[in-house]
Amino acid sequence: MERYKQTVEVPLQTITYYNWPACVRLANDSIELIITTAVGPRIIHVGFVDGANEFATVPEHLGQTGGDTWRIYGGHRLWHAPEAQPRTYYPDNQPVQAAQHEGFVRFTQPVEPTTGLQKELDIALARTGAQVTVTHRLRNHNLWPVTCAPWALSVMAAGGTAVLPLPPRGTHADNLLPNSRLSLWAYTDMTDPRWHWGQNYVLLRQQPGNTRPQKVGALVTEGWVGYGRDGRFFLKTFAVQPDAAYPDGNVNVELFTCEFMLEVETLGPLTELLPGTAVTHTETWHLFEGIPTPTNDNDVQTAVVPILPRR
Repeated sequence: MERYKQTVEVPLQTITYYNWPACVRLANDSIELIITTAVGPRIIHVGFVDGANEFATVPEHLGQTGGDTWRIYGGHRLWHAPEAQPRTYYPDNQPVQAAQHEGFVRFTQPVEPTTGLQKELDIALARTGAQVTVTHRLRNHNLWPVTCAPWALSVMAAGGTAVLPLPPRGTHADNLLPNSRLSLWAYTDMTDPRWHWGQNYVLLRQQPGNTRPQKVGALVTEGWVGYGRDGRFFLKTFAVQPDAAYPDGNVNVELFTCEFMLEVETLGPLTELLPGTAVTHTETWHLFEGIPTPTNDNDVQTAVVPILPRR
């Protein structure tokens, strides 16, 4: 577990959060996370210590457990792609197991009886600073192979703007073949004013109360995507496998918004999981303050690009 050497290891602290008992709180000097164990696995809160939750939550779902109806709850979750009904929407309404390991805490869901898949989250908090590594794992407990991809979805709080970087731009003379890929859904409206289709970046603004969903997917070769809100910027970084086949028309990042939230989603490659094997997909989260919410390419270049980790 060499990659977790610079993480903090503390006894698990459990709290009640919105009537869910035994939620695990992980915190260092800068950032705190709250993870449910009564349902999930679900990271229901992330933010600066004693600060606002960067994730959206759904008030009528908070504290609920059990039942056969899928609930969004809010927060951050793991799904398996490509999206399908009912396979993807198996309700994660049952308790999960939390276990302390060297440098990280693992949250394990019972095997889904309808899919034969099992979800795990490994959460490794940095020793200092607003950084956390989240490893998403899908394990196949069937007696047959399953082709799927790990899909990491963060339900961001209302009122912010997502930033998706496009591959490096160039000239016509030097670029005779395409280098960019976008996937659009039947309900994607490119004339909707919540979009900014820039030269270097696609921006999507969350507008509370706007009931017209919007979605886009892209093959993001730059290995990052983020969300700005109220002077803070939530950044995800992830590995890119350029030669792999990704879901949804070969995209590894998706943005979705509706009336109460905006999802910042990353995906791993499509993988044939043999019986008893697992696939992982890792995001590293960074949280910054004092970052104006961008509205165009120039804002991103000025405020966001300087905070990007060195590659």
